Amino acid sequence: MVDSRADIGEQIIAFLPNMRRFAISLCRSRDVADDLVQAACERALQHAESFIPGTRFDAWMLRILRNLWIDQLRRQKTAGPQEDVSQRFDLVGASGERETEARLTLGSVSQAISALADEQREVLLLVCVEGLSYRETADVIGVPIGTVMSRLARARKNIAAATGINPNDGRLGQS
Repeated sequence: MVDSRADIGEQIIAFLPNMRRFAISLCRSRDVADDLVQAACERALQHAESFIPGTRFDAWMLRILRNLWIDQLRRQKTAGPQEDVSQRFDLVGASGERETEARLTLGSVSQAISALADEQREVLLLVCVEGLSYRETADVIGVPIGTVMSRLARARKNIAAATGINPNDGRLGQS
């Protein structure tokens, strides 16, 4: 949390990895995510006076980032198609068995997350990756807490089904 507005610049710098991770999950493109994070930082600095000391800085920044993404999606409806560099398969990558297996596993999980409905993916990342509570997540996206819980449960169920995880086989902490 930030106790004074003078700390906002430092807090933004410290929170950059989290913002980038969330932006990549929204955009599914590292280049677009980097631009989105930069725009969110600019917006936060321009409107630093709107931050309420004593509240969660991370939730404030993630809300700014999410709102900018929604604005960008609206603008893209009138723009033409764009190519995502991460979808280029002719680029050189790491070789080796371990790297290949890790990429396949990561690809499977990433594909399962990408296949989620936008609402489910957003809640999953805010709660499971960013560590926001259900209440904070509900405040960031502007829905009731029950909706957050429902979307998260559906997201987990869909990922388990897509990746072949059986919740009854003990992998999720059950005996």
